[in-house]
Amino acid sequence: MNKKIVLLFIFIFSLLFVTTACKTTTNREAEEKMKPITLNYWRVFDGKDDFQEIIEKYNALHPNITINYRKLRYDEYETEILHALAEDRGPDIFSIHNTWMKKYENKIAPMPPVTRMAYLVNVGTIKEEIVPQIRENPSLSANELSNVFLDVVSKDVVLDDGKIYGLPLSVDTLAMYYNRDLFNRAGITNPPAYWNRTFQENVRNLTRQDANQNIVQAGVAMGGADNIERSTDILSILMMQNGAEMMRNNQVTFQRIPEAMSGRDYNPGLEALRFYTDFASINKEVYSWNESLPDSIEMFSQGNLAIMFGYSYHLDTIKSLSPRLNFSVSKLPQIENSPYSINFANYWVEVVSHKSEHINEAWDFIKFATQEEQVTSYLESTNRPTALRSLVDRQSQENEEIRVFIDQLLTADSWYRGRNPESAETAIKTMVKDALNTEEELINILNTGASRVNQTIR
Repeated sequence: MNKKIVLLFIFIFSLLFVTTACKTTTNREAEEKMKPITLNYWRVFDGKDDFQEIIEKYNALHPNITINYRKLRYDEYETEILHALAEDRGPDIFSIHNTWMKKYENKIAPMPPVTRMAYLVNVGTIKEEIVPQIRENPSLSANELSNVFLDVVSKDVVLDDGKIYGLPLSVDTLAMYYNRDLFNRAGITNPPAYWNRTFQENVRNLTRQDANQNIVQAGVAMGGADNIERSTDILSILMMQNGAEMMRNNQVTFQRIPEAMSGRDYNPGLEALRFYTDFASINKEVYSWNESLPDSIEMFSQGNLAIMFGYSYHLDTIKSLSPRLNFSVSKLPQIENSPYSINFANYWVEVVSHKSEHINEAWDFIKFATQEEQVTSYLESTNRPTALRSLVDRQSQENEEIRVFIDQLLTADSWYRGRNPESAETAIKTMVKDALNTEEELINILNTGASRVNQTIR
């Protein structure tokens, strides 16, 4: 009997030892993760106030983590990021444009499958105490990402290894700005919905030239390169809407395999380039733009441009330049009789530096900030369209000012412009200039432009 009692005590003691050992190990990890750390967060455009509520909520869960937010000017942003990363003084979290993902692939860390974080919790029934405990927060899989975020996000942030390298707070879309006063004077009741004869007739009626054939009122900012805001986006979406396969087998083509349409081979990239440049060709009826005109935003704000294309962030710019300008925004025109709409996405992605000493915590903050419960405060503060599927309908109903941009989100798309997107944009602008200023055939200009962009892919 005594032997049984002794064995029982040995068993209980062993059990207590194992339990205590496990608890001690867990507490040690939790206590280690409760040590104060600072996450440096760099962005452009948005101020700290836009993130104040998100940061406060995160600090309530993790009081040991300080988010050091820094806003940089756009003209210095990328240079400062690259220098800081090279000198090991870079931020833990920063933003990159959606077209920069491949460019920064070797500088950023993919999202881990889970993030392990310490939380302060109440334990005990008789005597309560607050102790740190480790919890695992599962991350989105690549498949789950497409169910939570817009389709274009999955296309951009999931790289070749199948891992997620960033998450956006918002997604913007290209839309049509138009001057209501100029439309009224020209007797045009509604903005054109399609790139068709009506659109071209509207542009003709909205364009004014003086006695020396100088354009004093432009019908539309199209056809040019350097003095048109986001000219490369406009030409890109024209190609995409027209049916162009922008890339095939990791090669830029700006066309699809020629197929018979009305008894002829049809090259959608070529047709889009021709349509676009016609508006800057003095010999065309739709001539309404040239390289000598002011920047499209400046001209629109001055009331001398009837139609320009821009994003939701251009709203504040135009209002600040011309508070009394009578303008509206409508959906981006589409191809008439096309069975589907295609719009163009433009946005920034939150990423984590692969040199960060706190990759786990940095990614946990990004996951937290981009969730519906938290990101709403950022969207309201910045007046930006959502990146989450779950918020599209609600935001469209609640925010009339940017409803047009929101309503285009589900059909928004983009295309990969290589590891040097700036060089790709330069190549596209050169293609436009060559089409306007040389006698070379358009098909050769198109193919040369595609070849130049291909150099950024390789």
